[in-house]
Amino acid sequence: MFLSSKNNLSHPPAIVEVKPTPKNGFFTCYIFLRIACAVFIFLFISCSSSKNETMSSPANSFGADLEFLKKHQKPLVLISPDDDSAQVAVVGALQGRVMTSTANGTSGNSYGWLNYKLLESGKFTPHMSAFGGEDRFWIGPEGGQFSIYFQQGKQFVFDDWQVPGVLDSEPFEVVSSDKSKAVFRKTASLTNYSGTTFNIVIDRSVETLSKVEVETAINFPLRDVKTVAYESINKITNQGADWKKETGLLSIWILGMFNPTPQTTVVVPFVGGTDHKGKINDSYFGKVPAERLIIEDSVLYFKADGKHRSKIGLPPSIAKPVMGSYDSEKGVLTIVTYDLDPTGDYVNSMWEIQKEPFKGDAANSYNDGPVEDGTQMGPFYELESSSPAKALKKGETLTHRSRTYHFEGDKTALNAVARRMLGVSLEEISKH
Repeated sequence: MFLSSKNNLSHPPAIVEVKPTPKNGFFTCYIFLRIACAVFIFLFISCSSSKNETMSSPANSFGADLEFLKKHQKPLVLISPDDDSAQVAVVGALQGRVMTSTANGTSGNSYGWLNYKLLESGKFTPHMSAFGGEDRFWIGPEGGQFSIYFQQGKQFVFDDWQVPGVLDSEPFEVVSSDKSKAVFRKTASLTNYSGTTFNIVIDRSVETLSKVEVETAINFPLRDVKTVAYESINKITNQGADWKKETGLLSIWILGMFNPTPQTTVVVPFVGGTDHKGKINDSYFGKVPAERLIIEDSVLYFKADGKHRSKIGLPPSIAKPVMGSYDSEKGVLTIVTYDLDPTGDYVNSMWEIQKEPFKGDAANSYNDGPVEDGTQMGPFYELESSSPAKALKKGETLTHRSRTYHFEGDKTALNAVARRMLGVSLEEISKH
């Protein structure tokens, strides 16, 4: 900007009439030139301010993020079959993860959180390389006697926690790709805390959805709304000995990192009941403060501002196969749907030796924030879903499907989508 504060030009300057005389003619021209410049600056600032209220800054545009990714990775850009402005950036070298997406082309909002500093460094970091991405492939459980993130004999503390290389630093093979779909594969071997080894093949595909497919999936017509939607289908196939519950099982875990704002709220509907509120786990990183987690009869609201490290989880018995978030600052509604088995065995990821290792969560949300030493990984927030764990025989496959939808546009239309998918209005979400 030309001036240090907009307040200096909050009102156009008054025009002072100066009658020309032989002595003040030059001065008159000078005054009018100053006035004209001031008015121009005022209009420029006003227009810029208005534009910034409805559009993301260049640093957060999809085009800027895509150009950044091209400098440091080899992203595949997938495009919706019927809308070229709906685009998804996927990186095979980072386990085929969806890094970010947009509903409005290169100038539109970039929905996925990216760790610019780490991506630029090209390095992997201890414990976890948090490169970001709004749909990444992981495997559970994280904690407990069947964990694949802690080696046998180690303590369940952060210093001993390590994401396996196959989920963190090793690339997936790009099997095929076209305009709207990419397919990846990886062969891996994992050993859990109890010493059981799993030899597996991972197959993963990411595919964009057409607007018609979105309308069919949500059973609702989209008018005055821009959307980008994609589906990841994730599979693990047992290539070794039969898996047994007594020695540990694996599950598929899909996590999405998104950009937080002070006005972002996660919304998770659940099956209501007299004792169902008590089944929600809000103690992963200490009890979530009451003002950050509001639990009502059949829906919860979780603050997703990236300022307080906390996590929640819902067991399959009360979870519904949908969750989402609303950013009232940018006007972005995000919905995630996923496969759910209400009676399935879900792995427990608590960092402890567990009494019930298969009484875990089907859906989770994480809000990033500073740790004890003041450092912070993000900020970002996550929407996560898991598959049930199954005792696969050799050659058998476990599959988990997740779909991510982003909607922008007319607020009335967005409100209708929110009511349809989450059962609550944007106004209700914004209150929390």
